[in-house]
Amino acid sequence: MASIQLYVAAACAVVLALAAPALGGDPDMLQGTSASLTTPPNPPHTHPRATEIIFVLEGTLEVGFITTANMLFTKSLTMGDVFVFPRGLVHFQQNRGYGPAAVVAAFNSQLQGTQQIAMTLFGAMPPVPTDILAKAFRIGNGEVEHIKANFAPM
Repeated sequence: MASIQLYVAAACAVVLALAAPALGGDPDMLQGTSASLTTPPNPPHTHPRATEIIFVLEGTLEVGFITTANMLFTKSLTMGDVFVFPRGLVHFQQNRGYGPAAVVAAFNSQLQGTQQIAMTLFGAMPPVPTDILAKAFRIGNGEVEHIKANFAPM
């Protein structure tokens, strides 16, 4: 019975998300969906133009976001759980189970944008000046250069 409820809830989320563009482009409606396997971690990132909602189809995820007051909110999610990442806040997802984890993700914008924090800071072209990053992270210039080398284009 719980399995049927899970799939009905997932189907409703997908239908709502797919129908949203036909509802006059209301920015509060879910407008985009994607299914993703989250076995590798989804590193800290942000969506500057959209709120994200996820529905866990299978597996166990640890998710979290950081508020503008630098408060971290985390939660362990399992099959059937729903979680919302507010627009523009840094957030992450990581598989904490023993098998694959799958989610349905939806955004309230077709152009949500995605900005990965580490890549943005250490892989920018032209590069962010080393001394600025060293001061921001309170580390030495050599450490910054070492980190930048890990984000260099391949």
